[in-house]
Amino acid sequence: MAAQNRRARFDYFIEDTLEAGLILTGTEVKSLRGGRASINEAYAGLKNGELYLFNAYIPEYGQAGRWLQHETKRPRKLLVHRRELSKLMGAIKQKGITLIPMSVYFNDRGIAKVEVGLAAGKKKHDKRESEKERTWQRDKARLMRDRG
Repeated sequence: MAAQNRRARFDYFIEDTLEAGLILTGTEVKSLRGGRASINEAYAGLKNGELYLFNAYIPEYGQAGRWLQHETKRPRKLLVHRRELSKLMGAIKQKGITLIPMSVYFNDRGIAKVEVGLAAGKKKHDKRESEKERTWQRDKARLMRDRG
């Protein structure tokens, strides 16, 4: 796993997920393999009728020369099928629906992929409810383990 957005499921209701390809330069791939990337503030959106990943931070690769470096927060194009893109465009136009990157990883062939979630934002009381549920599940597991 190159990068993971751990707060995504806490801050959003994830309705659907899909896998998208990611267009990267050479130094971005090397840096991603180092595992220091961050997608916590990232989101996916439309630009010129295509899907892009915005605000994802991939640090510069230390061993590359000064002229070979990439921009750390540049928009990166996502590769999805035309049918998936039209489905996502319809969902984005709805009020409150956002595309959130859940994780960036390399598949078994070594190709960089992004798991994108179709998300609706949670309100503060929904987050509290999620926290209560998680705490109760943890306590229940502890009680069951202690009883035998």
